[in-house]
Amino acid sequence: MIRHVAMFRWKDGVTAEHAEHTAAALRALPAVIPELAGYHVGRDLGISQGNFDFCVVAEVHSVEAFEAYRDHPQHQAVLNDFIAPHIAERVAVQFSS
Repeated sequence: MIRHVAMFRWKDGVTAEHAEHTAAALRALPAVIPELAGYHVGRDLGISQGNFDFCVVAEVHSVEAFEAYRDHPQHQAVLNDFIAPHIAERVAVQFSS
C-alpha cells in the first residue's frame, strides 16, 4: 500500500466554509477515481499548536495508481479551483507500508 499525505496551511482570510467546500470536493473523488483504495480528508482539530490546517491521505496499491490519481482531471480541477489559489504552504510525502 502506498500512502500519499498532503498537508497545507491556508492563506489568511480563508474561511471555515471554504475548507468545508474543499473537503466535500475532495470526498467526491473516490467515486470517480477507481485507483483510490482509501481516502481521508479533513481540517485540523486545533488540539496542538503549529499544525497545518488541512490534510489529505490517499491510499493506492501502486505507483501507477498514485499517478492516475495525481493526474486525474477531477483531482486536478479540485486542486486548481479549491486548493492552489488559497494555500500559503504545502508539504507532502508518499510512503509504502
